Amino acid sequence: MSVRATELRKGQVIDYSGDLLLITDYEHKTPGNLRAIINIKTKSLTSGQSNSMRLSSGDQLEVAFLDKKKAEYLYREGNGHYVFMDSETFEQFELSEEFVGDKMGFVRENTQIEVTFHETKPVGVELPTQVVLKIAEAEAAVKGNTSSGVKKNAILETGREIKVPMHIAAGEEVRVNTDTGDFVGRAN
Repeated sequence: MSVRATELRKGQVIDYSGDLLLITDYEHKTPGNLRAIINIKTKSLTSGQSNSMRLSSGDQLEVAFLDKKKAEYLYREGNGHYVFMDSETFEQFELSEEFVGDKMGFVRENTQIEVTFHETKPVGVELPTQVVLKIAEAEAAVKGNTSSGVKKNAILETGREIKVPMHIAAGEEVRVNTDTGDFVGRAN
């Protein structure tokens, strides 16, 4: 659907020259008696590259319609692909390791996540902001270091390595921020 540049809003996704661009910033200026100038900043959903564009009020752009679906992560194949199942239709589909990036280090098997599609092509994966995972391996705490801000390496049940406080031991469940990969706290 074509819309005028003045009707665009932050958070919308546009189809521009075959690339899907998320509008991250929108500014509408009308300097004095001159024509309106619209400056937008975009981020490509396919490459992740940021860009800025200057538009006039009469420019027409295509708004892309995205469909968010809940999917269950099933398993990882030997070729590096991750297999998911659509929670409504029970159809299975694969996403490559390059597509999902390092986010899958926070997802255990049989966990629900949200996959964003444009037409039939997946364009994004959204995880919850925090997940609860079990510590598989952790170094032993050294006496005297448990009360300070010293951190040690720990390996999660998914194989991802994070930094945790010295008092956290193997077998404990912890909350982890999926955006930063930081330890948040113990799970209740």
